[in-house]
Amino acid sequence: MNILNWINNNCASLKGKKVAISGSTGGLGQELCLHLASLSADLILMDRNEPKVNELMLRLQKNFPKVNIYTIRLDLTDMGLVKSATEELKTLSPDIVIFNAGAYSIPRYTCDTGLDNVFQINFASGYYIAKKLLPTLQKNKGRIVAVGSIAHNYSKFDPNDIDFSLRKKASLVYGNAKRFLMFSLFELFKEEKDASLSIVHPGITFTNITAHYPKIIFMLIKNPMKIIFMRPKKAALSILKGVFQNTEYFSWIGPKFFNVWGYPKKSKLKTCDTHESKLIFQNAEEIYNNLKRHSN
Repeated sequence: MNILNWINNNCASLKGKKVAISGSTGGLGQELCLHLASLSADLILMDRNEPKVNELMLRLQKNFPKVNIYTIRLDLTDMGLVKSATEELKTLSPDIVIFNAGAYSIPRYTCDTGLDNVFQINFASGYYIAKKLLPTLQKNKGRIVAVGSIAHNYSKFDPNDIDFSLRKKASLVYGNAKRFLMFSLFELFKEEKDASLSIVHPGITFTNITAHYPKIIFMLIKNPMKIIFMRPKKAALSILKGVFQNTEYFSWIGPKFFNVWGYPKKSKLKTCDTHESKLIFQNAEEIYNNLKRHSN
């Protein structure tokens, strides 16, 4: 089966639907936008890189002239921009919001919210948007699609280091943030009747999330990565499937072979118990309330 056949067999027209995508100019983001536009979805591109957004918009307009495209400047480390982007989203009233933006091995610093930047990018800002936008999604019978990661397996909730700012290893810090995103949303949507949730993951993918690796390491692993990892065009299908299929409590959508390779399927998660999940949710709510009070 090729990618086009898979889309034809698993997806329906999105004509008349607005889909917002964070991290729209990255490797996965661009391929996802192309897949969505091919299904006639109107797109809301949320990204901090304005030149790349404009480049992507021109590409989409050339290939899909009937698709409406909106842009929102979004830097997930800047709560002022996160809050203004959220208000713009409310006005545009999307049917589906995809939290695709992520950062892995990047220079670390503390944001002005007091949170580690990797934690804020991968979890806190997205959770803030999800909470603020929930009434809009309820009205639209809409959905959040959140991109998780198999890296969440590497971390456990630590009440003494919530954002893992004391840790140095990138996989632990990133994994903790994704763990927070996934399980806080599971709890938030556990009793939700009007809006839905899909937790997805693309497997191990060759994208520019590795751009901040030390140059010599990146040069050594670049070619093997291209052979072993899925290309973004195929990896994005797990996210696309989440647009059409919700995930129940503690289940997710990802590559069928060992969560690494292949076309997407839904499977159960056994990496977190309900006690830890509720602790994550309690702390997520505290973080959200602090971000609401944060002055910019």
